[in-house]
Amino acid sequence: MSVQSQQKNEHSVGDRDSVEKFGVDVSFQPVVADPKHKFDVASIDLVQRRLKQRHVQMIAIAGTLGTGLFLGSGRALSGAGPVGALLVYALVGTVAYSSLCSLGEMTCHAPISGTFPHFAARWVDPAFGFAVGWNYYYTMAMSIPVEISGAQLLISFWDNDTNHVAIYTAVISCLVILINVFGVRWFGEAEFGFALIKLSLITGLILAGLVIDLGGAPDHQQLGFQYWKNPGVLAGAGLVPKHIGLDRFLGILSVLVQAGFSFEGMELVAVAASETENPRRNIAKAVRRVFYRICVFYLLGIFITGLLVPYNDPDLLQTTGNAAQSPYVIAMNRAGIKVLPGIINAGVLTSAFSASNSYLFCSSRILYGLSLRGQAPRIFAHCTSSGLPIVAIGFTGLFAFLSLMNVSSGSETVFNWLVNLTAVGGFFTWASISLTYLFFYRGLRAQGIGRKERLHYWNPLQPGLAIWGLTWCTFFILINGFAVFWSFDASEFLTAYINIPIFFGLYTCWKIIKRTKVWKPKEMDFVTGIPPPEETESPESPPTTFWRKVAAVLF
Repeated sequence: MSVQSQQKNEHSVGDRDSVEKFGVDVSFQPVVADPKHKFDVASIDLVQRRLKQRHVQMIAIAGTLGTGLFLGSGRALSGAGPVGALLVYALVGTVAYSSLCSLGEMTCHAPISGTFPHFAARWVDPAFGFAVGWNYYYTMAMSIPVEISGAQLLISFWDNDTNHVAIYTAVISCLVILINVFGVRWFGEAEFGFALIKLSLITGLILAGLVIDLGGAPDHQQLGFQYWKNPGVLAGAGLVPKHIGLDRFLGILSVLVQAGFSFEGMELVAVAASETENPRRNIAKAVRRVFYRICVFYLLGIFITGLLVPYNDPDLLQTTGNAAQSPYVIAMNRAGIKVLPGIINAGVLTSAFSASNSYLFCSSRILYGLSLRGQAPRIFAHCTSSGLPIVAIGFTGLFAFLSLMNVSSGSETVFNWLVNLTAVGGFFTWASISLTYLFFYRGLRAQGIGRKERLHYWNPLQPGLAIWGLTWCTFFILINGFAVFWSFDASEFLTAYINIPIFFGLYTCWKIIKRTKVWKPKEMDFVTGIPPPEETESPESPPTTFWRKVAAVLF
């Protein structure tokens, strides 16, 4: 037998062993894209996998629990009423979950830098990936100063001296940047600690709310469902008061953006995939547990909120920016509980700091991924010897100091306008993920690649979930500024809808400049630059002790 024949046979045996070990069908002929698309960037992608399983699981469980839920639930309650708010959060929760399921499948196939903007460029159209990437980068980067400003407002609960605002803002900004500069391991440890605090806070609030509702507070007043009877379960928007049913429906629509903001950031787990140990296994576990997190923390939290305070409570309509506007704090003050509001404010302050920390991590990695593939200046792909994209972090960290614009009243108006532009950015992100998945799903089927055999995570409800997510996100984007048509204001109209021409402008410009095309199903590349499972996954060691088994269930 010749040497070449022997090598060929050995290679075939190796392939069969790989099939038996990882369940991968290698019988199909893979499509390899033109190198000009820069799908294979392994030689210049220098980030390292340092996030452990417990980091990823805690980020997935509590990563998005923040001011949007702790404080924003009050705005949702006053805008739509207890049942209206619950319905909106349930609907938006299903949309967020459907998008995460779609992203989970694609990430388990390709746990690489660039994440879903690269998936969009790889399986839909390079111009679409460019638009998705820069839209998401702007949304996340502008969310950094938003959360830092929120953290500063929370500090005003204890110190309302306006002369100290700039100092607190600058200190928080520097701390957020430092945590990210120290490296992904420090980021993971910080988020692990923050997640424990947030989980303790939301669990404590739910339990405290139940105690108050059932009459266990110092005033021993049993609330029950009395606020569902008076003033009622649905609030009106006040736009068409003569038509009560329509006005209540508009009230529900009015809190969609607020609910979307509460769920924003669920994709953080996928963004971190390229820096996660055993990414396919850990991402799959994280996505599977998100459904229960939405049901327990978001929906149960909103349900309890609706029992504690009537939607027309005057204290609920105040915008203090700190824990005083939380329905839980309002209920505790009414019930005679004096100590807990300060503790809640401290917990919410932690969540705001955690959110700004996460947004800096997300946006810097998106910028790094765009740079790797020539869709952003090459300098942003520079990494330190420890695999830290320091230039991308440093540049994105500068956005944190935009929070200082809130110090002066003139610049505050500009800052708020910029912030409002990001309000529907999350819906664009979810819609693009769902659309990308539909192309991904169609390409796999056209090339005879089985999802069950090749993916560590797959959802039997696909592609229905992706269609559901795309449909509702399109609806949310189109109606998010509907109130402006009752009393037209040019500034509010631009704030609500400027994202649409910006997104399609980015897409059109890149398409014209680069002359890109939409990928046909049989042209999609599912192999180039994607590490095989044997390269990313290590054997899983089953827990042996009691506490390790408990940790395995939790994390």
